[in-house]
Amino acid sequence: MRPDRLDMRGGMALKTQARKLRANMTAAEKVLWQELRDHKLGWRFRRQFPVPPYIVDFACVEARLIVEADGGQHSLSGDHDVRESQLRRQGWRVLRFWNNEILANRQGVLRTIVETLGPPHKRNPHPGPPPLAGEGVPPEGA
Repeated sequence: MRPDRLDMRGGMALKTQARKLRANMTAAEKVLWQELRDHKLGWRFRRQFPVPPYIVDFACVEARLIVEADGGQHSLSGDHDVRESQLRRQGWRVLRFWNNEILANRQGVLRTIVETLGPPHKRNPHPGPPPLAGEGVPPEGA
């Protein structure tokens, strides 16, 4: 990985921690990841993604959307407010679901995510480069 990309994602310590979290996902995170991976919703999601100074559960970079699965692993509820506020200042939208909601109402959770994302991301919205100046314009009088 290029050094400038590491700095953008918080350095090696954050990257190492994210890797450990990916290896130890909760049951709810595993269930949700099965639904988000491989562009199943039309968008690319990343799991345990560094957004310094945090590591978020799931992120769709193109849509600037973070999806968090919450259970007993988080400390104080006020911490969520500080975290979300900082992420929003960085331009992210944040959806938060309780683990039991993900497990008991998977389709409802997915529906909320899809509604927030909007239409699927087009992988190649431009079929080619734009025409050069004057190309594609009929000559006057023609």
